[in-house]
Amino acid sequence: MYLIRRLFSWRISSPVLSGLCRAFLWMLLGAMVLSLLLWGSGLEEQDLTMYTYIVHGIAAAFGGLTAGRRASGKGWYHGGITGAFYGIIVLLIGFLALDSAPAGIDCLWVLAAAGIAAFGGIFGVNLHKS
Repeated sequence: MYLIRRLFSWRISSPVLSGLCRAFLWMLLGAMVLSLLLWGSGLEEQDLTMYTYIVHGIAAAFGGLTAGRRASGKGWYHGGITGAFYGIIVLLIGFLALDSAPAGIDCLWVLAAAGIAAFGGIFGVNLHKS
């Protein structure tokens, strides 16, 4: 029993890395919900633009919340870095997968993700257990 508990209780010590993992898990969950919505309803891919931004905002917020909770101090800082890395990674994946050139609005998107995650990090510090 000790071996099973030890295998499944590993934690990532870096607040930013744990926040990124949590953010991408939320993004995965949101993408699955959006794909089911697309499959089961009459929506088309062009109609999902607003919903994808909502999913990314929620994912960045929960990533910042996790980073702030793990950091136990300077939650806005750790959350902001988590959001910036999240935005850059998503843009990099979009650039490589879709062969789309980065534009000036993409920098604004990265700043928005960093701001949302910093806001989540502020709340995450207050959730830290002593």
